[in-house]
Parts: sequence; C-alpha cells; structure tokens
Amino acid sequence: MKIQKILNILTLLTGAIAVTATSLWIGKQAYSWLPPQAAAESQLIDNLISFLVTLGSFIFLGVTSTLMYSVIFHRAVKDDFSDGPAIEGNITLEVVWTAIPILLVFWIAGYSYQVYEQMGIQGPSQLVHLHNPLGIESAYAAAKDSPDTALAEPVEKIDVLAKQWAWVFHYPEKDVTSTELHLPSDRRVRLALNSQDVLHGFYIPAFRLKQDIIPNHAIDFEFTPVRPGQYRLTDSQYSGTYFATMQANVVVESPEEYHQWLSQAATQKPSPAKNQAASEYAQTSNQSVQTGWATVPPAAPPLVNSPG
Repeated sequence: MKIQKILNILTLLTGAIAVTATSLWIGKQAYSWLPPQAAAESQLIDNLISFLVTLGSFIFLGVTSTLMYSVIFHRAVKDDFSDGPAIEGNITLEVVWTAIPILLVFWIAGYSYQVYEQMGIQGPSQLVHLHNPLGIESAYAAAKDSPDTALAEPVEKIDVLAKQWAWVFHYPEKDVTSTELHLPSDRRVRLALNSQDVLHGFYIPAFRLKQDIIPNHAIDFEFTPVRPGQYRLTDSQYSGTYFATMQANVVVESPEEYHQWLSQAATQKPSPAKNQAASEYAQTSNQSVQTGWATVPPAAPPLVNSPG
C-alpha cells in the first residue's frame, strides 16, 4: 500500500513538472506569434500575452492530463456495472477549487492593470477630471532612473488629427503637414491626438499601442519607437462607411534621416493628398444605379507638404 502511494506521488510530481515545463515553453513561443517589437512599450504587452498563454496552457494541460490519467488508470474493470462510492461532498476541495480561480483572476487583473498604467492609456476616470489637454505619464520606456535622458524626455511633438476618413500629421518644428507619420528612432515622441468629428482609435500593431481619440478633447500620448522600418497605422474604432480606408504609413528612421526628411518636406508647397475614401465616394456618387442608403461624405483631402 505504501509503495502504491509513493508511486502515485511520483506520478503526480512527474506530471506536474511536465505540464509546467510544457506550459513555459508554449508561453515562450507566444512571442513569435506577434509582429516585431517596434516600440519600447511593446515588451510590456508581449510579456503580458506570454504570461496569459503560459497560464492558460498550464490550466488546459493540467485538466486534460488529469482526465486522461483518470480514464486510463481508474476506469472500471470489464463487466463492472456496480455503483461508485456515495460521495456527498468535500468542503476542503470545494474551497480550494473556488479560491484558486479567484486568486488567478485577481493576479491577471492586477498584472493587466499594471501594464495598462505603464502604457499610459487614457480611460474614463481621466475624462471625469478633464481640465486642459490630457497628460499621460511617461510609459515604461521612459523610466525616471534611466541613464539615457534622450529616452526619458519627449524630443519631438507631433499633432495628430483624425477625421472621416484620413490621418493628418503636423510637425510644429518645421510647420510641416503630412499624411504619413515619420518618427525618429530611439527618441521619445509625444503625440497630441485630436478628432475632428467622431470617435477614432489610434492603433499601431507593431508598437502595441492603441488610444481612443475623443472629439473636442486633446490627448497627449507618449511612446518611444526603437525599430527602424515601415509600419501601419489603422483606425481601431468604427468611424463610419469608409473607416477601413483610414490607414497611414508609419516610418521609423534614424534621427538624422528624420530631420532630413522634415527639412526637405518644409521646402515643398502644400498640395491635396491622395484620399482613398474620397475617391471611392466619388466613384459611388457617379454610378447610374443608386442604393438609396445615406452615406456621410468624406472630408476634403487635406493639404499637405508631404503626401507620403
């Protein structure tokens, strides 16, 4: 009997180690499921997703392994149709399986909220105490004790205007307007987000950044691009008929290339930018067959120095 108990304990320990190791491995693989980390803040979200995948894998593998073990080693013998033992309840077991999920939920909620605060995402509580432009605490990449002051302080401020259906970016330093967002790599950036009409969402998947833009409110949003390349900005909120066309290129380049582009764009005269929503609306308006559905006309294409 003692030998059987020892074997059961060893089997339980071996299974727990195998499930834990496998879950940790699956959690590590979650990093490869996501786009490249193009902003310093990306690490926060990736770590959170890896944690959730690891925890979910542990629960799934643990429950599945327990069921399989029970089916294989504790099944009734052939032709045994007798009833099992009458077990009316186990208070200790019920308390344990209720307490563990509650603790896990609090753990996940606490970790998620910590990431939420470090990312500097604006929520309803900030809007209740609205005064003048909403300020955001520096996100994770701009730690106060960072020796690199270039990362700790915003070095570039860019005005972002969202409207149906276009993104317009204004660079006050050179008074340049563009429909393509250019950012210096490894430098702190502060965006002043504004909406001209309805609710929009500023979302760059490669940066793991998403911020709702509220009409009649200016929202300051900070982050630090770290990976040169071209990425995609989309509207994460449904903002009307042509919201799917409301996309823009995000170009992250070295500070030297960024200022070179800025100086070059400042020499160009403003001209109407290409606007897919306006083009599609014009084609629909010229069709001989009208659907009869009311459609919001897109805003006029913005005048920009650099159309992108």
